[in-house]
Amino acid sequence: MIIIMKPDASEEQVAHVTERLKKHGFGVHLSKGAERTVIGAIGDKSAIQLETIQMLPGVSEIVPIRKPYKLVSREFQPAAELAKRGGANVLRGGAFKPRTSPYAFQGLGEQGLKFMAQAREKTGLPFVTEVMDTRDVDLVARYADMLQIGARNMANFNLLKEVGKTKKPILLKRGPGSTIQEWLMSAEYILSEGNSQVVLCERGIRTFETATRNTLDLNAVPVVKKLTHLPIIVDPSHGTGEWDLVPAMAKAGIAAGADGLMIEVHPRPDEAMSDGAQSLKAETFSKLMAELKLVAKAVGRTL
Repeated sequence: MIIIMKPDASEEQVAHVTERLKKHGFGVHLSKGAERTVIGAIGDKSAIQLETIQMLPGVSEIVPIRKPYKLVSREFQPAAELAKRGGANVLRGGAFKPRTSPYAFQGLGEQGLKFMAQAREKTGLPFVTEVMDTRDVDLVARYADMLQIGARNMANFNLLKEVGKTKKPILLKRGPGSTIQEWLMSAEYILSEGNSQVVLCERGIRTFETATRNTLDLNAVPVVKKLTHLPIIVDPSHGTGEWDLVPAMAKAGIAAGADGLMIEVHPRPDEAMSDGAQSLKAETFSKLMAELKLVAKAVGRTL
């Protein structure tokens, strides 16, 4: 877990919290920033009542973090098997997670890539994962079958050029505030480096609407089909941010002509390290896949 101290917390208060954690068997790591101190505590949370730490002088908040190995090794692979049984063709998992909060789970890095490679070996499904830094392109490319450029990096032109030099297929997500033309120009950066294996992903844009996480722009599907030869998929999970809205938007994406869908699945969404609110359980995913075939048939398509 992570204990975030108040900006005005004294050295004595920080030391008191640290000593209390060590007394209960926690390993402690201090990170002192310009504004406040953050204490990372590694150990068994059942050994202490979090309320007793929260009430200590100088403590601002506690952010529970589950052990990452437990998350990936025991949950990711079962999720991969469930996804395959439900009809998935490609796995996606984040070894490097771009998060709004610096205190949120950031991924496992190369160890996470190894876990995903094990899931590929077990299921036979290729996997795509995000690369966030030009320095990590070669590393990620050694493991992944496809490299994802996330929405936050759509306009990271150095990164676009670097992945364009690889021979790996690239999944390019649309930035939340980007026009379709800007999105296609980002794809142009990749193709101009010699890599023509680009798949576009519409994942919702930022509008004035607050009822959903993003506004899924299904207009982008036929527009992209008209403007470019590149395939386009739709991400209704990020596009809505709510699992119960995902099926309807997934069906709408197929009806609009999308070449594929990116849907988040988790065996226990309420325990997910990120995006649990938008993740489908296995049974919901399997039911949706069956319904998608009917939608595709209705509009003259096959899945």
